[in-house]
Amino acid sequence: MKEYRIPQKEKIDLDTFQEPDESFAGYSYADYLKWDFEEIVELIKGKIFAKAAAPNRKHQEVSMNLSRTLGSFLKGQKCKVYAAPFDVRLSKDPDFKKIDSVIQPDISVICDPSKLDDKGCIGAPDLIVEILSPSNSRVELQDKFELYEEFGVREYWIIHPVENTLLIYTLVDGNYLPSKLFTSGDKIKSSVLPGLELDLEEVFEE
Repeated sequence: MKEYRIPQKEKIDLDTFQEPDESFAGYSYADYLKWDFEEIVELIKGKIFAKAAAPNRKHQEVSMNLSRTLGSFLKGQKCKVYAAPFDVRLSKDPDFKKIDSVIQPDISVICDPSKLDDKGCIGAPDLIVEILSPSNSRVELQDKFELYEEFGVREYWIIHPVENTLLIYTLVDGNYLPSKLFTSGDKIKSSVLPGLELDLEEVFEE
């Protein structure tokens, strides 16, 4: 039996970390496994992005409320819900020999059991939820939007926990189409999870 070796962790200070020049092809999942940043980092197309240092209380309440609701709805079904920290690995290589994107969505729903392994999810989840924080909204709204659209995440939910709003992007012919802006009191449905009717009053409840 081949011996499994845990990669040697490299202690790195993100504040002093220098990205290589433009000729550098980018980092990979192998690099990601070796890093030991104090911050939580994600890898998007070979580039490092830092997540918010610590989600605030409202962020966590929304995440817990939504995770419980989705988990209860999906009980006994093949779709599974996972809350961060949970690695999702994406690659253009069909054999996943080179992985240059590793992200940790706030909530992921995966309906294909073959995409799940002990390390997380390999391939696009069916539904991803990102709950915005002041320090990471640009990443969610730009870099991750493009990444999720490119790799075929069927629904992408963006929640603003302070304004109590939810925007749903649905993948149609390879492009995201936005919903109207939902707010507390609205009830929403999902094309990915037939039968789900989500009361946003309960999601934003403190």
